[in-house]
Amino acid sequence: MEYKDTLLMPKTEFPMRGNLPKREPEIQEKWEKMNIYQKVQERNQGKPLFILHDGPPYANGDLHMGHALNKTLKDFIVRYKSMTGFNAPYVPGWDTHGLPIEQALTNKGVKRKEMTVAEFRKLCAEYAYEQVDNQRASFKRLGVRGDWENPYLTLKPEYEAQQIKVFGEMASKGYIYKGLKPVYWSPSSESALAEAEIEYQDKRSASIYVAFKVKDGKGVLDNETKIIIWTTTPWTMPANLGISVHPDLNYAVVLVNNEKFVVAEALLEEVSNVLEWESPEVVKTVKGRDMEYITAEHPFYDRESLVMLGDHVTTESGTGCVHTAPGHGEDDFIVGKKYGLDVLCPVDDKGRMTAEAPGFEGLFYDEANKPITEKLKEVGALLKLNFFTHSYPHDWRTKKPVIFRATAQWFASIDAFRNELLEQIKEVKWVPSWGETRLFNMVRDRGDWCISRQRAWGVPIPVFYAENGDAIITEETIEHVSELFRENGSNVWFEREAKELLPEGFTHPGSPNGQFTKETDIMDVWFDSGSSHQGVLVERDGLQRPADLYLEGSDQYRGWFNSSLTTSVAVSGKAPYKGILSHGFALDGEGRKMSKSLGNVILPGKVINQMGAEIVRLWVASVDYQADVRVSDAILKQVSEVYRKIRNTFRFLLGNLNDFQPDANKISYDQLREVDQFMLVKLNQLIKTVCTSYENYEFPSIYHAINNFCTQDLSAFYLDFAKDVLYIEAEDNYERRAMQTVLYECLTVLAKLLSPVLPHTADEVWEFIPGVEGESVQLTDMPEYKELPNALKLEEKWSKFLDLRDDVLKALEEARNAKVIGKSLTAKVTLYVNKEMKELLESIHESMNQLFIVSGFEVRGSKGEAPENALDLQNASIVVEKAEGETCERCWIVTPEVGKNEKHPTLCPRCAEVVEKNY
Repeated sequence: MEYKDTLLMPKTEFPMRGNLPKREPEIQEKWEKMNIYQKVQERNQGKPLFILHDGPPYANGDLHMGHALNKTLKDFIVRYKSMTGFNAPYVPGWDTHGLPIEQALTNKGVKRKEMTVAEFRKLCAEYAYEQVDNQRASFKRLGVRGDWENPYLTLKPEYEAQQIKVFGEMASKGYIYKGLKPVYWSPSSESALAEAEIEYQDKRSASIYVAFKVKDGKGVLDNETKIIIWTTTPWTMPANLGISVHPDLNYAVVLVNNEKFVVAEALLEEVSNVLEWESPEVVKTVKGRDMEYITAEHPFYDRESLVMLGDHVTTESGTGCVHTAPGHGEDDFIVGKKYGLDVLCPVDDKGRMTAEAPGFEGLFYDEANKPITEKLKEVGALLKLNFFTHSYPHDWRTKKPVIFRATAQWFASIDAFRNELLEQIKEVKWVPSWGETRLFNMVRDRGDWCISRQRAWGVPIPVFYAENGDAIITEETIEHVSELFRENGSNVWFEREAKELLPEGFTHPGSPNGQFTKETDIMDVWFDSGSSHQGVLVERDGLQRPADLYLEGSDQYRGWFNSSLTTSVAVSGKAPYKGILSHGFALDGEGRKMSKSLGNVILPGKVINQMGAEIVRLWVASVDYQADVRVSDAILKQVSEVYRKIRNTFRFLLGNLNDFQPDANKISYDQLREVDQFMLVKLNQLIKTVCTSYENYEFPSIYHAINNFCTQDLSAFYLDFAKDVLYIEAEDNYERRAMQTVLYECLTVLAKLLSPVLPHTADEVWEFIPGVEGESVQLTDMPEYKELPNALKLEEKWSKFLDLRDDVLKALEEARNAKVIGKSLTAKVTLYVNKEMKELLESIHESMNQLFIVSGFEVRGSKGEAPENALDLQNASIVVEKAEGETCERCWIVTPEVGKNEKHPTLCPRCAEVVEKNY
């Protein structure tokens, strides 16, 4: 007889190697066929709703690791919620309008000016749909479960119709107005920008000090005295209409080389150093408020510059006398308006100087810096020219500098309902908590929202104009346009004349001849995506506003979180979300931003093709995502090693359950041995830790808890000594069935706990588990923590035992290194322990040989009685020596009993009995 054939070795068809790049698509195909998303929704019908509302990624380009991080985090939450008593639909969406799509078409050779706006927009829509299809395939490949066949797109007619209603509702409340104001203007995009579309990059600028000669000093300053201003934008000098001073600051009149100059007293020393003045003499000091209405001569134009009072003036830099061009700055505009100045803006859409800047017409604003500076020098007004590098606003799409430029734009008034916005922010649950302060401060400090854009690809601003120029936004026109868009899409706005877009028979007192025109600007794309609470949560059956959660990158405090809050509070009085969860950015392994030029870009598609989506997902679970996260080949390799350990644990558990039928073989908790009960206590604690971590969105805790359970509690302890029972004993042996009961519980619980993180692997495992409910683990419930009898006592007792076991394993390792023993089964261990440890060992009824995986075990005396060759450790003094006897051919135990059975002379008594009874 071949004794090895009598061993109950693990048997399973669950493969050791994941081969994820090949196997995952097969699993996803199975999900597709069974329509897993729909089945989950049907199973949870009638349960309380949990809505995670998807912030729409922009429909352009391949996915990056930030996309993968974002969508995977969302998938963790939705999957978990759908297994814990919630109906958690997930409707993915895309942001499909905006400049990048226009640019992409231009880059592909589309000649926009050779076609109508409507024709160009159709090409934009086609391109957006292509990008959506590409990105959708990538998100599905990542294993993200959702209603992929019915996503929301901001270009869909039903969405645009709801967006028009949002605009109309805001207009009816008086929150929408048209005004001439300086806004961020991007010459490279030829459009106004919102604050959310600005990013800051370093820029080298000129720094100039310019003298304005006083024309009428109002008896406060002598005529011919010169007021010194400082600016970093020489190109705005043609637009100068005034000088702002702070009413409460002291200003010094200083005599230098027989000329009098005015600067803030607090900045005199700094200005003197810059202008290299030697011993400037302070002639007198005047208060800022006393200089109000003094006039000075513009340095090179025949006009006056008015001295005005402004609280925006500071002594942080410059001269305390601020160059004021109302057409090129928000503070300048406000103070200029107060004093009745014109809003002069001698720069066109493309950033070129106009005829209102004589001598510089046609020059690009940045190119005008040099000739303007030369002109100032020529007329003797330039006191100093330097260059410096500073942080400067840029267009986040074109990456080129922006300017402040006064144009007629449509605005959403924030002031009108700022307090409501701030109150709603306090009602939201913020994770991390600093998000509340961040958004609160942004809303508190932000100006009105410029919502108009001078582009083609977007939702039109639904405003008509009467013959007398009156803007027409009525409940009737809004409702009509909304329905037109729902039926035809927003392209109808560009395909029809104004009259055809108005309700039939529409009249207006400002149009006696019945003639109307329409607005040609489109809405800011942040208004598009910011209307999704209406376009998705209100529009779709089975969803609700407010959503339970919005989850996006930390850049969305100024973006989607902000625009969604603004539009939702404006139309409903409430925030669109009950909770906000934000994550950081994906950086390389050294913490640098990923860029093609650095060659450090890691694409999720490439990782998935090489290692599998499960590795990307497990990486997401492993990182502290609320801060910026790092990813590199080395980091992914570490993650794949953890995946391998988890997979091997699953395989071991499955292999040792091949003859186990839960209905027939399961042993009740109270009938299990203590060590088995202890493992179920540890498993129960894992359930509590993992489920609490899911609830709190603490995914790294799940990653570490499950990894530690698999490697420490199972692999290094329970499964380590279980082999002697599982392989050696007879199939129906009580101890073996007890351990299989524990293994079965561990297997089903781990599959469920890991299902949100590793859905492919969990479903693959589920197919091999005997007697489970549901055709997919996704159609089951999360395990629940339950109070087990004597749990605290068991844990305390067996944790102490494990500390002792660690000491014994250390002693065995030292003996192995000293060549005293080979494998641990060749050893006999003798312990010398204190009274407490002796009592502990006496209270344990399981086999000590098995627990320590040795052939001989003895407790002989106290630590003080230990011989010199004992290894003295914290819990015991330990002697390890070679076990006496022969090695059992079947179980490898060393015992003098081998050879005493005539029929089976090479077996120990236990193995002989198993073989005789069963084979």
